[in-house]
Amino acid sequence: MERAAKKEAVEQLNGVFKTTSVAVVAQYSGLTVAQMQKLRMQMKQAGASVKVSKNRLAKIALEGTDVVAIGPMLKGPTVIATSNDPVAAPKVAVEFAKTNEKFVIIGGSMGKTVLNVDSVKALASLPSLDELRAKIVGLLVAPATKIAQLANAPAGKLARVIQAHASKGEAA
Repeated sequence: MERAAKKEAVEQLNGVFKTTSVAVVAQYSGLTVAQMQKLRMQMKQAGASVKVSKNRLAKIALEGTDVVAIGPMLKGPTVIATSNDPVAAPKVAVEFAKTNEKFVIIGGSMGKTVLNVDSVKALASLPSLDELRAKIVGLLVAPATKIAQLANAPAGKLARVIQAHASKGEAA
């Protein structure tokens, strides 16, 4: 790589590290191109991204960011998964690691907090931001639905009683 290209790559990585809320570091030695493409596609669908770069350049890009703690984890062929949703990147990484034994999660960082493998797995087990929003909306809508059902119930019962008396009168 030329010096200008290296500087641009460092600036781009630094921008990614400054805006991300979580970063997961994993080793990918032995994965095929198709498997890496599948990982990239799954990450993109979840709102996360995957970066493969030279470890030396990534360590330079980490300086001055919240996720600087992942620097020592960058040894050998590593991939860095990042996302703004604190659960998206860990969730996809853990699921991908279950089906691909050559994809090994080393650790990560959530803000300034360093995550080990177990912490990344625990983070992946949490519901995503969208799932939490859906649950909150469901909880807010449920009382209104119940009130509407209760308001309609007496009128429905009255109509059934009148219908029963009318049916009895016709039968007699």
